Amino acid sequence: MAGKLFGIGVGPGDPELLTGKALKCVRACDVLAVPGTRKEETAAYKIVVQAAPEIVEKAFLELEMPMTKDKEKLAESHRKAFGRIREALDQGKQIGFLTLGDPCIYSTYIYMHKLAVEAGYETEIINGIPSFCAVSAKLNQGLVEQSQMLHILPSTYGVEAGMDLPGTKVLMKPGKKLKSIKEKLAEYPDSQASMIERCGMEEERIYRTAGEIPEQTGYYSLLIVKEQER
Repeated sequence: MAGKLFGIGVGPGDPELLTGKALKCVRACDVLAVPGTRKEETAAYKIVVQAAPEIVEKAFLELEMPMTKDKEKLAESHRKAFGRIREALDQGKQIGFLTLGDPCIYSTYIYMHKLAVEAGYETEIINGIPSFCAVSAKLNQGLVEQSQMLHILPSTYGVEAGMDLPGTKVLMKPGKKLKSIKEKLAEYPDSQASMIERCGMEEERIYRTAGEIPEQTGYYSLLIVKEQER
């Protein structure tokens, strides 16, 4: 009998934000998978091992999944990664794929999930706390109220079209685009912009105004742009 694939959201960084359901699933799985060639270097593993040190004894699938927008390279890396997952599933293993934040929001896991579903394997998603909820809480403010809209923008693909939308904008992983994003923000002087880098992790940095935000930041950053209250 084939095993089952679980996509486990491990939250944004603070191990205390790992849900009880996620921990239970992590402990129950025969094999854990991480997106990276060395598990100790992956953010998801670093989060979970703080909450469940016993996972060091588990079997791991370290899956190389490069950061690229080249569709052919992405598809090939996904096929290879799923091939290894499939081998373990065919051995009847329960596999937990650890992914940052929530598996349903721009996650690496979802590609494995779709391939598993297409191949007829049983799957389950264990949702996690999204990074933008953790960032908003850390900033001690709400995201949206009453009729306000919430828009999630993948910054690596550009944010120009989304900045004119009403309500609150969440800019995911601004990274190398931050300089151009700051230039765009200057066109919206009535907006309030805040950013947190590595929320809940070591070396967390908080920027509460647009003026404080640097022109470059690390991969684990998130920017929130709120309309001025009327």
